[in-house]
Amino acid sequence: MAELTLEFQIKSPINKVWDALTHSDTLAQWVKENNFRPIVGYKCQFRNEKIGLIVDSEVLVVDKPNKLSYSWVGGPINTVVTWTLKQEGDTTHLYLVQSGFEQENQAFNGAKYGWTSMVDGLKELLNQIS
Repeated sequence: MAELTLEFQIKSPINKVWDALTHSDTLAQWVKENNFRPIVGYKCQFRNEKIGLIVDSEVLVVDKPNKLSYSWVGGPINTVVTWTLKQEGDTTHLYLVQSGFEQENQAFNGAKYGWTSMVDGLKELLNQIS
């Protein structure tokens, strides 16, 4: 099994980053359209109608503002996404682990590219609302 691990530094308070990870309207601006709610056991979907992608998710862990985890099942992948947040000064360290890939293949590399691109969008969004 392969595990994708990424680390980002965001010049924004931890609570703002947490809100961007957990509020459906904000998530839609940097990830995908969704009906997400930060409630353990809640089942939701992330959707990209343009390319016909639907990701089914179930919220697994909510530890505000430190940790959020949910399943990420769509197309060929059945994985778990875990976000861990840590505040240091005026910077939030955001760690992403996506586990459950069979190997470092096209889906793994696509996820790596996708999350990196989406978190860049998150940073821009947080700069606009700061």
